[in-house]
Amino acid sequence: MSLQSTPCPKCNGEMEQGFTFGIDGPRRVVSTWVEGEPESSFWQGAKVPVEKCVPVGTVRCSVCGFLEAYARPEFAAK
Repeated sequence: MSLQSTPCPKCNGEMEQGFTFGIDGPRRVVSTWVEGEPESSFWQGAKVPVEKCVPVGTVRCSVCGFLEAYARPEFAAK
């Protein structure tokens, strides 16, 4: 799925594909969307079942900077 061909819904500018990331200790990881309500975990802050995680890809307008995010399996790190 290429998100770059979609024009910006705010200003009709060109969208660039990218991603947001999180920090996991020394690692940088692709942000994920997790199905369901968050459950607390004493050691980790929140329980995150791997089978309920979907990587998030983000597109940014090169003109106005608008961000739009999509949770889809193909946005996983390769």
